[in-house]
Amino acid sequence: MRHALLAALLLAFAALPARAAPAMVLMLGEVHDNTAGHAARLDLLRARVDAGLRPALVMEQFDREHQPLLDAAQKTCADADCLIAKAGRANWDWPLYRPLIQFALDRKLPLLAANVSREDAARAMRGGLASALDAATLRQFHLDAPLPPDIEAAQLTSVMQGHCNLLPEATARTMIGAQLARDVWMAKTVLDALALSPDAVLIAGNGHVRRDVGVIRWLPEAVARRSESHGFVEGTADTDATEFDVVHVIPPQSRPDPCAAFAKQRRK
Repeated sequence: MRHALLAALLLAFAALPARAAPAMVLMLGEVHDNTAGHAARLDLLRARVDAGLRPALVMEQFDREHQPLLDAAQKTCADADCLIAKAGRANWDWPLYRPLIQFALDRKLPLLAANVSREDAARAMRGGLASALDAATLRQFHLDAPLPPDIEAAQLTSVMQGHCNLLPEATARTMIGAQLARDVWMAKTVLDALALSPDAVLIAGNGHVRRDVGVIRWLPEAVARRSESHGFVEGTADTDATEFDVVHVIPPQSRPDPCAAFAKQRRK
């Protein structure tokens, strides 16, 4: 039933001319530890919902196998702390997400778990995408064909830069599989969300919401052209991030130099 509804939805949007309808998918990025970015993103989401958006929230912060826990928590929890305790995992800075989750509960917006676990991401690094994604998903997203060269190149650059250009290239290449597994599963979950709600909002790191190589690249064209990517980027007013539809410049978060810590770890 869900697949039939999704097929009808895709056909309806495919028949519309470009720009004839508002975006039905909002992709809202983040720098995970940036307090100002979290607040700005929630303000944007609240404004869109107040204007009539009725989304399901697709969240990177919940692992896919925890969806049953998340479903149960949404039925029984009135506050974000309760839901996080029942369905969250330990390695996220949950106080930063508490206002967003509370907003979802107050507005009765469905929450969908969109991430692959760390264990599954590690399997994708060691054994390829087939180690983390089922055969039907591999076929659905044409992952039985060679990876588009621009995606492979951009993901390699992203992994290298994310590790301060200190990783051997061979090691970085193995890590592309983890990012791709996450992007593809998020795309699948966005499509599931559109079978539940008129709209979908993806809550994920900036790398996942990039229009050029992120989740949008894995969506059907009819959905991709109704998607809107927002990057919340640390920097100054002249920041240029052409990989997003909209760039929100946020003040840098004070933090220790991650490259210094990573270099020290590598020396050990």
